[in-house]
Amino acid sequence: MASQKSLHLYVFMFIGIIAISFSAIIVKWSAAPASILGMYRLLLTNLLLLPWMWSYREEWKAVRKNDWLRLSMSGIFLGIHFLLWMESLRYTSVSSSTVILTLEPVLILIASYWLFQHRIKRSAIYGLGLALIGMVMIGWGDFQISDQALYGDFLSVLGTIAVVIHMLLGQDLRSRVTSYVYNFYVFLIAGLSLAVYNLCAGLPLVGYPANEWLLFALMAVIPTVLGHMLFNWLLKYVSATSISMSILGEPVGASLLAWVLLGETLGALQWFACVLLIVGVWIFLRNDRPTYQISETKTTAAPSTSQ
Repeated sequence: MASQKSLHLYVFMFIGIIAISFSAIIVKWSAAPASILGMYRLLLTNLLLLPWMWSYREEWKAVRKNDWLRLSMSGIFLGIHFLLWMESLRYTSVSSSTVILTLEPVLILIASYWLFQHRIKRSAIYGLGLALIGMVMIGWGDFQISDQALYGDFLSVLGTIAVVIHMLLGQDLRSRVTSYVYNFYVFLIAGLSLAVYNLCAGLPLVGYPANEWLLFALMAVIPTVLGHMLFNWLLKYVSATSISMSILGEPVGASLLAWVLLGETLGALQWFACVLLIVGVWIFLRNDRPTYQISETKTTAAPSTSQ
């Protein structure tokens, strides 16, 4: 039973990886400011979730008073992440930006050890190291020594730090707050934060061509609903470190999609690196299995304490 449930979770992780891999591609296709694209990505997702609002009225009432501030902070940092990472794609390549994002599990691992005493097996750390080697190799041939590219890389690093904070807050909150309530409120706060930023920056909120609105909608459905929402749901069953390691597959998917759809080149070294990264992710996930407490409303992921 637990093994079958674990297999289903890995399938959901794979779907999420494919979905978030489209995020960078859609950003590259869009000519709208990154903050506008991020804002509509989030607010349109809320619009999709709105019909179920009444069905979860009891779950909304169950949220603790002291959790509302944490939810809001999680949303603000998610908005900051989208702003910085999407903007980074205006200055650097898909491979470079998404590779930098894979620093996330390293930061999550360090922070989880410090905050939650989360420990993993030594064999899982070997998988982490192998995946990170693959990550570096993917981006090695694509990094450009220029002010513009370095600025884009710097934005991606800051965006990674923001999403790490968002994920850590989420791991704590998802043990008490249902997936729907967490997703709806955090996305709403993130979208409104970007709306405030856009107004302060003097960016127009409307007046974009039809193809841009289509891209806004695609960003809401594919990488957000089928990507980030799915990962937020998985936080209830899987540790934040495992989720972050599975997201290491994003630069593989994004680099391949950029090669096919955008014409960005992918050398032999990067192809080999993709294989290394996938193997490293698999080793880590096989050695950092989630612990389940079967309950529809109170299931939590127990942190791994194995050495």
